[in-house]
Amino acid sequence: MAVVALSPQARAAAIDAMADGRELDVLVIGGGVVGTGSALDAATRGLTTGLLEARDFASGTSSRSSKLIHGGLRYLEMLDFRLVHEALQERGLLLQRLAPHLVKPVPFLYPLQHRWWERFYAGAGVALYDGMAVSSGLGAGLPIHRHLTRRGAMRLVPSLKKSALVGALQYYDAQVDDARHTMELARTAASYGAHVANRVKVTGFLRQGERVTGVQAKDLESGREFEVRAKQVVNATGVWTDDTQAMVGERGQYHVRASKGIHLVVPKDRIQSSTGMILRTEKSVLFIIPWGRHWLIGTTDTDWHLDKAHPAATSKDIEYLLDHVNAVLTTPLTREDVEGVYAGLRPLLAGESESTSKLSREHVVAHAAPGLVVVAGGKYTTYRVMAKDAIDAAADALDGRVPRSVTKNIPLVGADGYQALWNQRYLLSQQSGLHVARIEHLLNRYGVLVNEVLALVEEDPSLGEQLPGTQDYLKAEIVYGAKAEGARHLDDILARRTRISIEAWDRGVGAAEAAARLVAPILGWDQATIDREVSFYLQRVQSERDSQDQPDDESADKVRLGAPDIVSPA
Repeated sequence: MAVVALSPQARAAAIDAMADGRELDVLVIGGGVVGTGSALDAATRGLTTGLLEARDFASGTSSRSSKLIHGGLRYLEMLDFRLVHEALQERGLLLQRLAPHLVKPVPFLYPLQHRWWERFYAGAGVALYDGMAVSSGLGAGLPIHRHLTRRGAMRLVPSLKKSALVGALQYYDAQVDDARHTMELARTAASYGAHVANRVKVTGFLRQGERVTGVQAKDLESGREFEVRAKQVVNATGVWTDDTQAMVGERGQYHVRASKGIHLVVPKDRIQSSTGMILRTEKSVLFIIPWGRHWLIGTTDTDWHLDKAHPAATSKDIEYLLDHVNAVLTTPLTREDVEGVYAGLRPLLAGESESTSKLSREHVVAHAAPGLVVVAGGKYTTYRVMAKDAIDAAADALDGRVPRSVTKNIPLVGADGYQALWNQRYLLSQQSGLHVARIEHLLNRYGVLVNEVLALVEEDPSLGEQLPGTQDYLKAEIVYGAKAEGARHLDDILARRTRISIEAWDRGVGAAEAAARLVAPILGWDQATIDREVSFYLQRVQSERDSQDQPDDESADKVRLGAPDIVSPA
């Protein structure tokens, strides 16, 4: 497989290929993790495949998760053994085979608040969790859990109040940069022949009688309208599933309900700990997750009926998280400690419970109409299984024999050879002139494709400099995002190709101008376009900040929507 760059030229070629009138085997709508995973699954079965995303890859739920790849320890308590076993298998695949450069082990401390019975009860659950991982054959590489005294736990987490625990358990799960992982799924699909295009909106469906035969689409960058014909269309639009189904006049026997979850980003030095933590709340669980120089704290779980593209965090949401985390910390966090805030929507299958925290994390696949497959629900960790099931359903309706899914054995771009290159990181540091810490950062974002980023630095040494307004990112990474990773706008760069928008104190305001100038030659921007992109980004940041001061969802949503979406003037 030759790695394909998601360049502006490749995007234009993909649109031309989809619009030329030839019928695809499968067209996937939705560029989140399930949609990109479905496109990869279809392409690696030898099916002619297209993928359309109305905004940017992972711009919805798939860039706003807890960034955990996990089996769902709390689902054991619900006796959902099948879901946990499936998720643990996928966790092992991602860690060991599919994306070892992006998916990393992370330890969690679970404080015990009751003597004897809780240690036995929780310990049995964690032991079962580890045992299921090992029995899957993919549990290698993660340490098993261990029991800790209160003193032992506080050595790991000096910031814990002594009164917050009588002892603890420590166990391991994994984490991922969700936006980068989703983008790499799209890039891997393109490398296997899929036609992939973001910023292309599906405006309607083509039909012959009752059968869906393709879609009507509009390139939001150029204004071009065209049709894409396909034997099977897969609706993988997450929280937009019902909206997409409405365009074809079909709803199905289930619908998707949106649950809002918010996360806070705080500096690493605000919590003295060498491990992540998981805390029980009255409704669910709360995670404190290590994230580079930061901690991620989340999440909430509340019903959301407002704008799906830009769910807004409220002041009440933020205070809820701070109150719960401060209950166990010796030095409380304040609003002034919060560097970043992000809100995302979970696509839950509705109808099982009025409480969103109890709605199903499992998924469904159905033929909503002849020629139209719908996949909905699920959780990030099991995206590959959801994608496989969706393409299985599409394959059943295709003429001829379609091979079985092979994605269990398909590493993402950047994964194959990653371990060898990691072992050579000091050599790469000497060759490139970059500090080994920079090389490690790049390897854990690009894997073996780090050589493409370093080639940019070799060609122009100034790209090896730190991007102004940031601590962790090089100018070369900004250029690479536009040149090879499908970024079309400044927001794509600062919010998803990098995580500057949530990691920087000013949320990327200080980096916006420099980043826009770096990508301008690649994306064909003139000075007016640079000014426009920066202005839109600054408006986005300000509207988010203002929405986070609002007391309720309705007022926060109204303020957040004060900043318009960026699209190119057609």
